[in-house]
Amino acid sequence: MKLALALAAVAGLVLPAAPALAAPATTPVLVARWTFDSVGTDGRVADTSGRSGPALTTRTADRGVMRYDTATPSGKYVSFPAACASTATTCPRALFEAASAANLNPGTRLFRWSARMQVTKTQIAGSANVMQKGVAGTGSQWKMQIGKTNGKAQCVLLGAGSSTAYIARSSASVADGQWHKVLCQRSGTTLSVWVDNVQGGSVTIPSTLSVSNTLPLRVGGPNLNIKSKGEMYNGRLDDVYAELG
Repeated sequence: MKLALALAAVAGLVLPAAPALAAPATTPVLVARWTFDSVGTDGRVADTSGRSGPALTTRTADRGVMRYDTATPSGKYVSFPAACASTATTCPRALFEAASAANLNPGTRLFRWSARMQVTKTQIAGSANVMQKGVAGTGSQWKMQIGKTNGKAQCVLLGAGSSTAYIARSSASVADGQWHKVLCQRSGTTLSVWVDNVQGGSVTIPSTLSVSNTLPLRVGGPNLNIKSKGEMYNGRLDDVYAELG
């Protein structure tokens, strides 16, 4: 009888539940954002992501000027200097630059970089660089550019220790004078490009492809001492951001 009572008591015990395991992150987190709604008198554009990221600083050459205008309903946007004629001896140029930061060096992690843009075919003289971190031939790189031939959005990745550039191209042109949101995403072994929230193209990349460098982020061109005038972006731009997983 005592044994039966003891077994019954044990059976009635309620054991504490094991702690639940945290679910893995499935979406990246905003780590940097520049909207151009508020620009300092020194030409600095503050990061508005809440992560205290680096500000964009304005760099110009040959009297290049940034112009800020109001768009509806998204607030202000920035206009870059007009494209130069191929015969021009001097070319007004301007770009934004932000210091290297850990959140802009994704390694092999899930990463997105995006911008809203308005550009026409006549404003594209080459592979216009919208935004990039890193330089091909000197290490790893992630980049967004607009191709000259068809005006398609292109997302580019170059891994550390490799000379192979992987490019995802949109299926349609974005150089039609309309505003478009272009987003590049690296997720595992896929690099994809999205236009207005619709996937427009993708390419397979190595899972080990890693992007991390000490070079600055540049928006609007690779640098001011370029050999090809066509590498500068000459359209309008807004809401530049990055997300990291």
